[in-house]
Amino acid sequence: MRNAPQLITYGDRFAGDLLGVLQMLDGPLSGAFGGVHILPFFVPIDGADAGFDPIDHTAVDPRVGSWDDVAEIAGRYEVMADIIVNHVSDESAEFRDWQLLGEASAYASMFLTLSSVFPDGAAEADLARIYRPRPGMPFTKVAMASGETRLAWTTFTSKQIDIDVESEPGRAHLLAIVDRLATAGVRLIRLDAVGYAIKRAGTSCFMIPETFEFIDEFAALCRERDMTVLVEIHGYHGSQIEIARRVDMVYDFALPPLVLDAIGQRNASALRHWLDIRPTNCVTVLDTHDGIGIVDVGVDPDDPSRPGLLSAERMAALIEMIHRNSGGTSRLATGAAASNLDVYQVNCTFFDALGRNDNDYLLARLIQMLVPGVPQIYYVGLLAGSNDVELLESTGVGRDINRHHFGPRELIAELERPVVRNLLGMLRWRTDHPAFDGTCDVADPQTDREHVLALTRRSLDGSHSVAASIDLDSRTFEIIEQSPSGTRRLTSFNDLGPA
Repeated sequence: MRNAPQLITYGDRFAGDLLGVLQMLDGPLSGAFGGVHILPFFVPIDGADAGFDPIDHTAVDPRVGSWDDVAEIAGRYEVMADIIVNHVSDESAEFRDWQLLGEASAYASMFLTLSSVFPDGAAEADLARIYRPRPGMPFTKVAMASGETRLAWTTFTSKQIDIDVESEPGRAHLLAIVDRLATAGVRLIRLDAVGYAIKRAGTSCFMIPETFEFIDEFAALCRERDMTVLVEIHGYHGSQIEIARRVDMVYDFALPPLVLDAIGQRNASALRHWLDIRPTNCVTVLDTHDGIGIVDVGVDPDDPSRPGLLSAERMAALIEMIHRNSGGTSRLATGAAASNLDVYQVNCTFFDALGRNDNDYLLARLIQMLVPGVPQIYYVGLLAGSNDVELLESTGVGRDINRHHFGPRELIAELERPVVRNLLGMLRWRTDHPAFDGTCDVADPQTDREHVLALTRRSLDGSHSVAASIDLDSRTFEIIEQSPSGTRRLTSFNDLGPA
């Protein structure tokens, strides 16, 4: 995996279609990105969960393009694609076949039900132990053609039916997806919702030991096809550290709330502590197609005696800061205010979470560029986008507040905004600089200097370095660059590179 920024985008919401994404990467975004994570482009792109509920996971939705288009992008940029491990749409051919034929279906063992996980029945304590990222039990009534009613396992929405990844048809389903992506030249795989893939009676059914075994086995299949695997799991930071030791790449989901906290509190102590202990095989994000994770900095939900990266009081202050900075619009999209709600995220664009303050926003992005890991920039974040309340009101889905559809004219206008031009300059600086392929040292805090975050990136051969000092109180920074050609001092975003 190349250590250069990646764009995260839908196939249709940023540049119209897949070839439009390629035209953007080759055109206005030239030099800013080494790769692109194309969010689910399978049939359909507009289901119950914006593509994360595929009817056919091996077919490209013709409204955004074809497999040839995917291959063309992969010929010029590293392409990351999703394998939705945990579930398929209730409109998929396999699920409909099971609904029609029941146990006579070739796919009967592919779908998880209450009785398939709890063949001897489930006690109240068993059901209470199940971890789900939404309120309520993870079961949906399914009317079978025979007249029987089954309780299908649905971790997320009632339209997303969990599959048994250990069953023969379940394994064949996933392997077919891997092979189709590999044929198109996709070399980076994101395992979506893999933490919920293995269910066992009497457990939380989330990141249990058998889940790690499944990830090991599945990642090995991907590596046989020259693929690097990114694991997507929200959860306790200590678990993330453990997971990172066993996989190729993990998301640093603790970074977004900690950066917001550092800027809001004008205090880098919690962020600095995380930088001291975090894994380095990370993909760093500040925003994604989902909300801003809060669970990632909280106490261990399975053992409240294990503290989080932020105290409960500081987490509450962070959430209120986001709601206040967004003018209350994030509150409309979070918790019980929105359907398809998440109990562990705040739905808001990162730009709005910082009160649409250009300098604070660019300072946050600078931190993201400096810390170890491969930075990914979500398309709404690239354009410093604001909350799309109109889309939220039309769908009632909280996360849609950060999933705006950009039209061609709007896109051109957004690219001309100074904050966007500065961000593109920063991305080009990060992409080209050799210091980011080496080490990172985080300076210990000085007395009464908790408002300063200082770190140094140094190339492996020591010939290039970037020493950065970010003052969260004055909202300023200083970067000293060392190279064989001399020393350079950077103090403004315009210094980082041409837009």
